[in-house]
Amino acid sequence: LTKNVPMFVCTMAYPTVPCPLHVFEPRYRLMIRRSMETGTKQFGMCISDSQNGFADYGCMLQIRNVHFLPDGRSVVDTVGGKRFRVLQRGMKDGYCTADIEYLEDVKVY
Repeated sequence: LTKNVPMFVCTMAYPTVPCPLHVFEPRYRLMIRRSMETGTKQFGMCISDSQNGFADYGCMLQIRNVHFLPDGRSVVDTVGGKRFRVLQRGMKDGYCTADIEYLEDVKVY
């Protein structure tokens, strides 16, 4: 998943660290539903940036579980995956998307 990756512009996420989310905005409700329906169960997380909309670097989040509430909101249990760099920004149905490349950590011996 490196092209048109859905982006949740919110907070900082880190590899292996759980990141519980309360999703209530219609655009992000749609994004989560699509991530589940397409089977990727992943999206990117970046912090906000006043010039570009969102930061140049972020972390993929893997959806572990979604609890859909009767009023349309959801509680999403995610965990951080790979870190990435944004190559190109886009938009789809109100939420941000990006083409990304994954970052490789330098092994420390």
